Amino acid sequence: MNRMIKAALFAAVLSLVPACLNAKTVKMSDKVLMDKIKGGWAGQTIGCTFGGPTEFKYTGRMIPDTTQIKWPDHYIKWYFDNIPGLYDDVYMDLTFVDVFAKKGLDAPIGEFANAFAHAGYKLWHANLQARANILAGIMPPESGHWMNNPHADDIDFQIEADYAGLMAPGMPNAAAFYCDEIGHMMNYGDGWYGGVYVAAMYSLAFVYDDIHKVVTDALEILPAQSRYARCIADVIRLYKEDPSDWKKAWEYCQEHYTDEVDCPSEPDNTFRIDAVINGAYIAIGLLYGEGDFEKTMEISTRCGQDSDCNPASAAGILATMTGYSAIPEKFMKDLREVEDINFAYTDISLNKTYRMSYDQAVEVIRRNGGKVTADGVKIKVQKPKAVRYEQSFEGLVFKGIQEVGRHAFDAPVEFKFTGSGVVLTGRLRNKQGGDYAAVVDIELDGKPYTTVNIIEDDYRGQDHIFHAYGLEDTEHTVKVSVRNPRADKKLWCGRLSIYRNR
Repeated sequence: MNRMIKAALFAAVLSLVPACLNAKTVKMSDKVLMDKIKGGWAGQTIGCTFGGPTEFKYTGRMIPDTTQIKWPDHYIKWYFDNIPGLYDDVYMDLTFVDVFAKKGLDAPIGEFANAFAHAGYKLWHANLQARANILAGIMPPESGHWMNNPHADDIDFQIEADYAGLMAPGMPNAAAFYCDEIGHMMNYGDGWYGGVYVAAMYSLAFVYDDIHKVVTDALEILPAQSRYARCIADVIRLYKEDPSDWKKAWEYCQEHYTDEVDCPSEPDNTFRIDAVINGAYIAIGLLYGEGDFEKTMEISTRCGQDSDCNPASAAGILATMTGYSAIPEKFMKDLREVEDINFAYTDISLNKTYRMSYDQAVEVIRRNGGKVTADGVKIKVQKPKAVRYEQSFEGLVFKGIQEVGRHAFDAPVEFKFTGSGVVLTGRLRNKQGGDYAAVVDIELDGKPYTTVNIIEDDYRGQDHIFHAYGLEDTEHTVKVSVRNPRADKKLWCGRLSIYRNR
């Protein structure tokens, strides 16, 4: 079913929802609407810069108060010139904004998958595996499903879903609709919920003037039984109990929501790239930041882990609520230096983004019962309605890491493990470059299981050799053989991530 038919059905369903779910119409001038959209993109860019130097340097611990977070002059321009890849949060978003602009709001998911898979930027985790899947013919939503993507619960879509909230002002259900197919391109379950929740907060920030209400009401977009929703609900509860100490909330989340290691690339017991814990850090920044732009970014940053993406989301949401015109001059003077510069891997600048996003928002408003007038818009505000429940790695729990040593696979290598699921990490070390791909045969318990092509390419490759879920919870033997080994092109492995039945 294409997106046009789905959109028509979605609008029809909303028209049948009781009036209490669409309780009011908000009038907004063109100027205010644009100010809020600009605020969202500007805040995201500033927040990404603010936390850039500490990204994943503080894992399993807060950034101490004694460590100063600096903001030198020309800071954003320096990153644009020297480390443009910092803004992967933004240029990933722009992939989708650009497809909507060129192909329309009813563009089929294949258009987004093709643009994403063939873009020139480097990817990691769920995005990297999704690209490898798509290039191998595994299309969305299968490309993001946990059976095909061991990174399904990672942060990827959470940092890329800003577009959906910014194109659906006051309409969180519409934002969730535009998250569905695209978000399932690389994520599933809690990984998808992260993007849906962030998009809902952006959406409600257009029509609320209380950031605490934004954080709280947006949670209704998620099934209450999901781990993601339970974590954010705990953050909200802890804030209400003691709004003066964000570190108590951090400590609680650290104790209760860092126990599952779903990402096979997590190298130790502190590194966490999953959407749940990093989503908690967005909420902590927004709640305890009390509407102060810099304080919000600082708290989200000091929570650690993905400490550029989290303040980027928090600052983008807050600046959508307060508007571009309310962002402190300390940050705006640096932002203005780059607003006409294209982001890396795109031909789109912030100034172009503002207009593209505005045009898309106006159309979504019209499609969802609102009106576009000569002097502004009338938004039919939606009450969040929970999306469907889904669970990654259902029935499985992480058991542990089994180191397997470093093997060049000049000859077949066997590993034994006990569990019901496994991921073998590894990469090709292709010292001479070129187009060589290692053709790797995997046998499981003496029977052919799969054949994979492994390439050394940060743009098209993947960071594991194979994975298998849904096995009997018993001892298994894996045999890995390279059909076409070459002395100058080594396939190395790292470790087995092992799962057992819950």
